[in-house]
Amino acid sequence: MSLLSIEKLSLRIGSLPVLKDIDLTIAPGEVMGLVGESGSGKSMTALAVMRLAPAAARMSGRIAFDGIDILGATEQQMCALRGDDIGMVFQEPMTALNPVKTIGEQVAEGIRWHTRASRAEAEDRARKILDRVGLPERKFPLSRYPHELSGGQRQRVAIAIACALKPKLLIADEPTTALDVVLQAQILDLLKELVAENRMSLLFISHDLAVVTEIADRITILRQGAVTEAGETARTLSEASHPYTRQLALASMHMPARAKPHVDEGDNLLELSNVTRDYPGRRRSLFSKPEPVRAVDNVSLTMKPGASVALVGRSGCGKSTLARMILALDRPTSGIIKFRGFDTTRASDEELRRPRRNMQVVFQDPYGSFDPRHTVERLVAEPLHLLDRKPDRKERRDMVARALHEVGLARSDMEKYPHEFSGGQRQRLSIARAIITRPKLVVADEPVSALDVSIRAQILDLFAELNHRLGVGYLFITHDLTVARAITDDVLVMHEGRIVERGRTADVLDHPQSEAAQALVSAAPDLHRAIARRLQEQG
Repeated sequence: MSLLSIEKLSLRIGSLPVLKDIDLTIAPGEVMGLVGESGSGKSMTALAVMRLAPAAARMSGRIAFDGIDILGATEQQMCALRGDDIGMVFQEPMTALNPVKTIGEQVAEGIRWHTRASRAEAEDRARKILDRVGLPERKFPLSRYPHELSGGQRQRVAIAIACALKPKLLIADEPTTALDVVLQAQILDLLKELVAENRMSLLFISHDLAVVTEIADRITILRQGAVTEAGETARTLSEASHPYTRQLALASMHMPARAKPHVDEGDNLLELSNVTRDYPGRRRSLFSKPEPVRAVDNVSLTMKPGASVALVGRSGCGKSTLARMILALDRPTSGIIKFRGFDTTRASDEELRRPRRNMQVVFQDPYGSFDPRHTVERLVAEPLHLLDRKPDRKERRDMVARALHEVGLARSDMEKYPHEFSGGQRQRLSIARAIITRPKLVVADEPVSALDVSIRAQILDLFAELNHRLGVGYLFITHDLTVARAITDDVLVMHEGRIVERGRTADVLDHPQSEAAQALVSAAPDLHRAIARRLQEQG
């Protein structure tokens, strides 16, 4: 007997077919992995089950949950099901949580709504579920707000809200995408425990095959709104009878063909000496001085021109703070940062014009880093104001066209707006903007963490090509060790503001010496290892 049964589900928005005859079943206590690239229909399938699809959507087929016809249910019936029998964990907890309500209020809200419990009873139950998901009261009182928590802690609050009433089905939509590998492993373990404790079914949506293999009993693979393959997770991925399944598996383990980098052994491109950054902390009492919080602690490093270096570490370890200081967007409390021999720590904005021309950045979320009101031509040309001589309109268009061509886009794309591009194409636009001034250093802050495996492979190939062809040096900030191994020559491991290990990428990742590096390596999901373990469990 299936808890959730989807038969021939089709969904259209206007004339656009989004889902095409989807079949999917989940038994009580079973974990189903739903895998596919962006736009394949994963999230829309989940929203259809919750009856939260867009108002313009037109659905046909059948969705049955515990004997209830979802498509024929009234809104009142669905309100009773949502949060009680069906819980959902969204991809980005900061946007899913209410920023003006405490975590206690948000967990207790659903309990009071569905059970009519008193405020005190609801808060007591909220405290117990938050303690169960690893947020004990002594460290995380109910009075905390979402912005006071880290990404992993916010995701735990979202899971607590979804699981507060012990639903029969939990839908988790990319719940670990933005988390570092250690937090990801903790969240996966937590979900496994909750499923086992409550005999809860789980629909786990992800584009990461290794993560899905770690947790799912069965897998359904979507492509362009249709099911291409389904079955037991390990067997389906190990046999990979469908070409698309093989394509996804190969892309998830893709290693760019990198030529020997043009590393100049002369002067250093970047040099940090004993760099420290303190921020004001909280006052412990009315008359006490606030104790400073040390985000970066006595970091020293050097980087040669044309080198490709990874900076890896857990969330909150100081990676992004260090990157902002390297880019001269923040100043260190103490220490010296030299870029091509120029001390940027005490330079004025006018003196920083020339260094900034030779250092650019690629952000994690390309859509958030673009002004949606401007055309591609204007967005990609933004760094040109750093040049000594301002190019005229024709020169500017030619420079933008050349930058677009170098990242695999066309000159005609200049007239478009960011929303007209896919996620991978927008990241290409970010790279075009970064290389238009021919910089010597590009700081890439989690540039592929939100991308599908096939698009991620294309972007890594592009980084490798530009490193070889233009001699661009890269500092990759990432928590994905697969990316570090694929694209970098050296790696720096950061932990609690300090560089605790450094060396050649293969040496550090294959034989980690520090506890922080060992934790990252052991927690990193590996597709081959996960399939082998699953097959062994199944005999």
